[in-house]
Amino acid sequence: MQHYDAIVIGSGQAGTPLSKKLAESGLKTALIEKRWIGGTCVNDGCSPTKAMIASAKAAWSVYHNKSLGIITDHFYVDFSAITQRKNDIVHRMRSNSEKSIQESKNLDLHYGTATFSGDKEITVTLNDGGSLTLSADKFFINTGEKPSIPKIEGIENIDYLTSTSIMELDSIPEHLLVLGSGYIGLEFGQMFKRFGSKVTILEPSERILKKEDQDIADEVVKILAEEDIEILTKTKALSVSKNGGKIIVTVDKDGKQSQLNCSHILIATGRKPQTKALSLEKTGVETDEKGYIKVNDRLETTAADIYALGDVKGGPAFTHISYDDYRIISENVIEKGNASIKDRLVPYCMFIDPQLGRVGITEQEARDQGLDILVATIKNDSVARSIETGDERGMMKAVIDAKTKQILGASVLAEQGGEIVTILQMAMMGNVTYDRIMNGVFAHPTYAESLNNLFMSLEQ
Repeated sequence: MQHYDAIVIGSGQAGTPLSKKLAESGLKTALIEKRWIGGTCVNDGCSPTKAMIASAKAAWSVYHNKSLGIITDHFYVDFSAITQRKNDIVHRMRSNSEKSIQESKNLDLHYGTATFSGDKEITVTLNDGGSLTLSADKFFINTGEKPSIPKIEGIENIDYLTSTSIMELDSIPEHLLVLGSGYIGLEFGQMFKRFGSKVTILEPSERILKKEDQDIADEVVKILAEEDIEILTKTKALSVSKNGGKIIVTVDKDGKQSQLNCSHILIATGRKPQTKALSLEKTGVETDEKGYIKVNDRLETTAADIYALGDVKGGPAFTHISYDDYRIISENVIEKGNASIKDRLVPYCMFIDPQLGRVGITEQEARDQGLDILVATIKNDSVARSIETGDERGMMKAVIDAKTKQILGASVLAEQGGEIVTILQMAMMGNVTYDRIMNGVFAHPTYAESLNNLFMSLEQ
């Protein structure tokens, strides 16, 4: 048995920098990765999908540019070139991270699957054969999530797609049926519609984006409808079967059953934690009913000296949150600080086009909490920069404490919505009141300048 000061399981956006930081601090450290360095973000999520979304935006722009007086007689989507570009980006990021790990002193990288075989002991089944038994004083679990497959009759008999496998397609689906209308479903749905697929999205609930305000969700539906993306709400898939090259899906909509035909199905109904293989019952680490590891505000589990970071602990499943988990653990474990995840802001951006940037609470959440609020809204057809660039889709919205004038949350559905909402996040971080932004001097004509008008809507 080989003993380490620290073992990190999983090389995602928390595990990779943490393993290097622990090693740099003088701790003999091991990093265990069962697949590829970088986790979901680098290999299956953020980087590859946003690379492909950029290609989809370019395809959309060909049609949109006609309204700007730029006419293109003919173009075609070179899907193999799109996927090759995506793969090149992934390989570059992955190899750079792997090289950095391998060059780090006091850090050993083992490719394999880790299973706890004792309280502070793991057995690693190596990818190239054999196994290792390792022990450590401290463990850090960063094993993330994977797609969750719903129980639908016949689903195991078809080659369904997930957010991982859909990016390995070598051709564009004729008709893509998307189960689920969350971020994964909407981003892939719009992307493949722009590549040339017919796209249908099924959502069992009354509307999409249940965590967002109704007016924001309605604007998203309007935008997607303009691209002929069909969204069927209150619709649930009951069973699937194959008939030649077609997939037949029996659905229930408001109690009435019917059938849909498609060429491909993307399952985007949720994700689940990768904890089953860990055998956590041998450690005293508790999980919730869904398998997520329970942690306190310092990311400590119910077992001493075992920590959980990133998506595997539940809560907001975002790369930047995983990286912030690393910062918290680094401060507490290495620098003996007292950092906490309590009350941290959780910004995020859905990369449909236009982007939906979000931070803080929604109007509905504020009203549910009984807060005294002001709500500022502006449609983008009133934003100078949007008019000038010919993209007036979407809206901006901010929720404000009526007494303190502090911004409590914001939603920006707009070109560069993620960048615009970050300005409002920084205002929240710096306790900058809405009226200071309303009266601020911003360069003209920029999207940022529209924040003047957003808050001026409260004065009208």
